[in-house]
Amino acid sequence: MKISTRHIGIVTITFNSGTYIPAFMNSILSQTHQKFTLYVIDNISKDDTVAQIKTYQDERIVLIENTENVGVAAGNNQGMKRAMTDGCDYVMLLNNDVEFEDTLFEKLLKEIEEKSYSLITCKMMYGSEKERIWYAGCKWDVRGGYMAPHIGQKEIDTGQYDQISDADYAPTCMVMMKREVIDDIGYMDEKYFAYYDDTDFFYRIFKHGRHKILYYPFVKFYHKVGGLTKSKDGSATKFKFGNFHIHLTTRNKVYYLKKQKSFLGYFNIVYFYFRMNLRFLLSGKYYLNFATWRLLNAAFFEGLKM
Repeated sequence: MKISTRHIGIVTITFNSGTYIPAFMNSILSQTHQKFTLYVIDNISKDDTVAQIKTYQDERIVLIENTENVGVAAGNNQGMKRAMTDGCDYVMLLNNDVEFEDTLFEKLLKEIEEKSYSLITCKMMYGSEKERIWYAGCKWDVRGGYMAPHIGQKEIDTGQYDQISDADYAPTCMVMMKREVIDDIGYMDEKYFAYYDDTDFFYRIFKHGRHKILYYPFVKFYHKVGGLTKSKDGSATKFKFGNFHIHLTTRNKVYYLKKQKSFLGYFNIVYFYFRMNLRFLLSGKYYLNFATWRLLNAAFFEGLKM
């Protein structure tokens, strides 16, 4: 089968995404590889997101309007299941607070087919500081409990990560996978709602052992980090965490470590408790008030109960 005939099922989750839709849709519809279906899963947006999507008269756009906010993990599952049912060869998970070059799909298909990998991702830059790296691959931090630190994050891009290589994890901001991955691994754990759902998914891929991820750096891809969730106030390097981010990342990290059912996982839960409180005081990334401290600690114990 020629690469040009591959059908990509693209899954994106919208939630008050109106500000980002025009640039996102322009990136999608200008692709040189045109055989795709875009599954837009809307989590009850209150702005004009849905109205904007409906203005695009294109049979390749499938809008699914939820009656409640089911979160990112469940929303991705909805789109993935629909793409699988529709017989898509590949499933791509893609944020809509992104912009990218018009040859992205074509390049990714060419590389994944030629190198016989199961998944592929790309170098991603901050949308607010286009010369600064957000993601340039990832290797597991095993001692930290299989965390997924981004290689090169916040560094100025000088080509230092312009090598095609294996990756252990890919953010679901943009990752494309063969349908066989979902056949083997299943879907995302919907308890996460948002954050760590992707880490959990890729840890399961890693444990399964059959599927490999390819990191491909030769594309232009920009992510407006935190734009959809309002997770941070500030720039890429100087910011404060928002309450949504604090609650879910803290809770879900504990749940993720707990799910591993290992000595390393349990050790890192204890270590994380003391580290997060020290970081609250010293990192400069939190608003130093009692309400934020209480939220942080309540989220930790919520994760233990999940």
